Amino acid sequence: QEKSMPRQVIHTENAPAAIGTYSQAILAGNTLYLSGQIGLDPYSMELVVGIEAQIRRVFDNLKAVCEAAGGTLADIAKLNIFLTDLGHFQLVNQIMGEYFAQPYPARAALGVASLPKDALVEMDGIVIINTP
Repeated sequence: QEKSMPRQVIHTENAPAAIGTYSQAILAGNTLYLSGQIGLDPYSMELVVGIEAQIRRVFDNLKAVCEAAGGTLADIAKLNIFLTDLGHFQLVNQIMGEYFAQPYPARAALGVASLPKDALVEMDGIVIINTP
């Protein structure tokens, strides 16, 4: 019988608390699976106002979870972006350029009907933590 790979729950106060039946992220081996993040301020747990602020908050939240696992945004191998209006995609690209440098992660961007708390954007991803 195969032994299952140990899974470690990743939690940081610098990203919104996981409210519900999920974790902020799960580390399995050197692969970190990020839960979806919306533009919630981690301290007030309120959604920040406006698409630009929400995009930045999502990247900041993802960054905080990556760092809690010993990684960085640069370690994201795959990023999934969910937008309620694909007209905001150019703004996501512009702001993403402030948070990421080449080589950029693989990425998918999807238009969706709605997101939790009426958020305008949500992102999740898969991160490869480079262990020393």
